[in-house]
Amino acid sequence: MKKACSFRAPVSGRYRVKLCGQTVWVGPSLPSAKGTVRWWVPDLDNISKGHRPEPVTVYALTSPRILRRIGNVDFNPDPTVNELDVSLKAGESIQIDTTRFFRSRPGASRAQNPLATPEGQPGMVMRWIEVEGPLAPAWPSAPYVALFDHLPVVRAPGTALTFDVKTTDAPKDAERLLRRFVKQACRRPLSSEEEVRFLPVILEAMKTGSSFTEAMFAGYTAVLCSPTFLYLEEKPGRLDDFALASRLAFFLWNSPPDEELRKLAAAKKLHQPDVLLAQTERLLADERSRRFVDTFTDYWLDLRKAGSNDPDSNLYPDYYLDDHLLESARDESHETFAELMRGNLPIKNVVDADFVFVNERLANLYQLPPVMGAKLRKVALPKDSVRGGFMTQAAVLKVTANGTTTSPVIRGAWIMERILGRKPAPPPASVPAVEPDTRGAVTIRQQLDKHRKLESCSACHATIDPPGFALENFDVMGGFRTTYRALDGKTPEVGIGKNGQKFAFHNALAVESFGQLDGKKFTDIRDFKKLVAKDDRQLARNMIGQFTVYATGAAVSFGDRAKVEAVLDAAAPTRYGVRSLVRGLVTSDLFLNK
Repeated sequence: MKKACSFRAPVSGRYRVKLCGQTVWVGPSLPSAKGTVRWWVPDLDNISKGHRPEPVTVYALTSPRILRRIGNVDFNPDPTVNELDVSLKAGESIQIDTTRFFRSRPGASRAQNPLATPEGQPGMVMRWIEVEGPLAPAWPSAPYVALFDHLPVVRAPGTALTFDVKTTDAPKDAERLLRRFVKQACRRPLSSEEEVRFLPVILEAMKTGSSFTEAMFAGYTAVLCSPTFLYLEEKPGRLDDFALASRLAFFLWNSPPDEELRKLAAAKKLHQPDVLLAQTERLLADERSRRFVDTFTDYWLDLRKAGSNDPDSNLYPDYYLDDHLLESARDESHETFAELMRGNLPIKNVVDADFVFVNERLANLYQLPPVMGAKLRKVALPKDSVRGGFMTQAAVLKVTANGTTTSPVIRGAWIMERILGRKPAPPPASVPAVEPDTRGAVTIRQQLDKHRKLESCSACHATIDPPGFALENFDVMGGFRTTYRALDGKTPEVGIGKNGQKFAFHNALAVESFGQLDGKKFTDIRDFKKLVAKDDRQLARNMIGQFTVYATGAAVSFGDRAKVEAVLDAAAPTRYGVRSLVRGLVTSDLFLNK
């Protein structure tokens, strides 16, 4: 165990991190001898028990300043011990971030704490941090057995943490281990010659002085670099059982098929509908299916781009440098999709759900009744809430904005393609993009009214713009607004940002979120969600298309329409439950054929 300030993970592996700390209240500085009052300056001799818990993010730090989130915890006014079991890479250290506190940045004036009051300001004290590890798994571990079976190990000469595998017949053991490894890695039956294709790599490595362990890793590396491992080998037509096992496992686990799937494939039973459905449910019930939940949601909703386009520090100082908000927003989208899958919830929840997953920061952004702490929890929404569904989630609203302004065109096209399944035509090459006015002189609707008068633009904008207008009440981070923000104006909104610097922005023209989609009018996002939720079959049709691209790498074609409708018919009794759509897909020709 080492103190976190000096700790560096000696090797990659699992570690147990214990953190003890508590929240405090720091009183304001006393008036100077001249009577000058600077209550925003903390008096470190006046520290008392904290007034509330504080959420904290724990990061793994790699020089220079590369942070990787490994957990979230809460510290209370009384000393609190939090424990995390985490994976650390060699050389990583531990860094703590109290998420509500400001991040001092150089600026025009001395940094000030926006949480400071004349009565004092919140703080946190870390009493100690312990890191234990690398944690030894039960021996022999599953990875070791996969590589070296049950061969014994000995400590390598002159090293502290390195071990060598002991063998009494290196060539024989090398061939045996390689054959076993290749069968698992390549996911299909191989000829005897294919199984030992890379055996010369191992034998040559040992001949030139490498240890048995090093030589085996050279051979394994060659296998893992081969096309047979890197690519799914699927021949056109009906997939064989081994190809089906791979497609199913990579779809729902992001990993090769396990032993049970391989055995079913070898017995040629996996194509049987009842067996395939049972395996689908088994994979979904396993914790590894969380990889599908997170990765599919990132792909479908573009959440991989959530870290781009940071909120502008002048127009949106309330979001600037708020890493916890961004991380929580992505987690919310993941948890929402996980809930749809767990409960087989009707597809209408994609656009109009009666719940959200929030923590303290998101509840504050969404103007919901307060909750405390960093942990996300499921919260029922008030009946008149604008939230619920993916369209009004902070992560989605951020990836469809540029950090400074929002565009109904960009958001509308995104909604049409990702949610409604109606991909718009690309814009004419000769027509310039519409740039929102950050001065606040005109609204984006007024600018688009002129744009739509162009004959080459009017037809597409009649379809694209309405969903975008429905979302105009949401700013670049998903906060609800009734007016736009601008850099110019008469009466500024002033304050201290999370960077500790003073800011000033202006409330400009009013937001207008009404519109008309397919001849049906809506007044705001509430109306729009009800409008699109009525066509739940189209929402489900889009979801099948998204699943198909993710699972097979191929988009649904014109000739696939009957197959899609068959999946929809089967899922209709569940009101197109999201899990039912997955079950229907894996037993359809969309999934079973290439």
